[in-house]
Amino acid sequence: MFGFVGQFQHSLDAKGRLILPARFRPEFDRGGHLSPNTEGCVALWTPSEFARQTEERLAQSRRGGAQDRQQARYWAANSSDVEFDRQGRFALPAVIREYGGLSDDVLIVGALDHVELWDPNRYAAAVSPAERIFKDGGE
Repeated sequence: MFGFVGQFQHSLDAKGRLILPARFRPEFDRGGHLSPNTEGCVALWTPSEFARQTEERLAQSRRGGAQDRQQARYWAANSSDVEFDRQGRFALPAVIREYGGLSDDVLIVGALDHVELWDPNRYAAAVSPAERIFKDGGE
């Protein structure tokens, strides 16, 4: 599925749970997977996309060097399965909240083939340069 678009802001509850926006929920009817993602955000993957990511990381670690194996190891060790309740809530493990700097408000961003969970301040810092480039037409 290549259709996660838009952004939403929700707050973590006292139990470290987050509500997934209703428009994203149909793709996660069989659960999902959280993993650390580049630039300090957290990725939420559908089961099929997570399987594809896993295969790519495994192949890269097998043909790469020690650094590739370390990155694959870190990604696998800090990834986790998630289940959603009837309200669309899911728990974020402490290690993943810490990695993403997620404590109160969370920006939930569609990233085409996955969903990203961002600390709003980190997102603003990461996206500002891209916004300028986009407005300038890629120049």
